Amino acid sequence: MQTLWPAPAGNPVDDDELERLYGYPDGLTRPWVQANFVSSADGAVTVDDQSEGLSHPADKRIFLLGRDLADVVLVGGGTVRAEGYRGVRTNTTRRARRDRLGLSPIPPIAVVTGSAGISPDSPLLTDTEVPPIIITTDAAAAERKRTLAAAGAEILVAGEQKVDLTAALATLASRGLRRVDCEGGPHLLAELIAEDLVDQLCLTVAPLLAGGGAGRIAIGRTSTAPRSMELASVLLEDGFTMLRYRKPGPPA
Repeated sequence: MQTLWPAPAGNPVDDDELERLYGYPDGLTRPWVQANFVSSADGAVTVDDQSEGLSHPADKRIFLLGRDLADVVLVGGGTVRAEGYRGVRTNTTRRARRDRLGLSPIPPIAVVTGSAGISPDSPLLTDTEVPPIIITTDAAAAERKRTLAAAGAEILVAGEQKVDLTAALATLASRGLRRVDCEGGPHLLAELIAEDLVDQLCLTVAPLLAGGGAGRIAIGRTSTAPRSMELASVLLEDGFTMLRYRKPGPPA
C-alpha cells in the first residue's frame, strides 16, 4: 500500500501510519461516526448482493483497523442478515493495539433494526464473545425483544415507530462508546447522512465496472442539502483507491 496524498506519492504505509491516519480524534465529548464502504468504479456497492466481490486485502486491512480503533461497530439489520454477521474476531496483535489505546478487548456490534428483526439463532448471537446491542423501537414486537434478550442481546430502545439515530448514538456515548465504526448498509448510511451524523467516510473504490443492478452506498432517505466533506487522505494498492473524507470543523 502506498500513499498518494498527503505524504509524498509512493511512500509505503505501515501499521503505525495507518493508525495515525485513521485514528479517532482525542478527547471526544460526543459520538464520532466513521463509515466504511467499498464501491466499484461505476458506483456499485455490491456484486451478487454482497460487498465481498469488491474487496481487496488492503481494503480488508483498513476495515479491520476500523474495528480495532472503535468503541462500537454500528451496522444495519439488513447487512447483518445479508453478510452473515457474527461477533468481532481478534488476535494477539489486535488485542495489544486496543489495550495500548485504552479500549476494551473486543468492541460490541450494535445493530439498527426498527422491527428487532434479528433471529435469535443468528451467528451475531451464537458466535460472539461480546453480546450485541440491538437498537430498536417501542413499536417492535415485545416478544421479539424478549426473545433476543433471552438469547443474550442487549436491547436499546431509541424511538417510537422509527429508530432515532441521534438518541441511540447519545445513549451509546453516555456509556463511553463514542468512537463509532459504521459498516453499513446503504439504508443506514442514508439515515446517518440525513441526520448529519457522519464525521468521516472511508471509501474504497475497486478498479472494476459492475454494471447496472446494484445500488449506491447510500439508499433511501434523502438529505435536505448535500453534506460538505474534505479529502483527508488517498492510498493506493493494486489499483484499489482508498479515500478518506472528513467533515470540516472541530471533531468534538
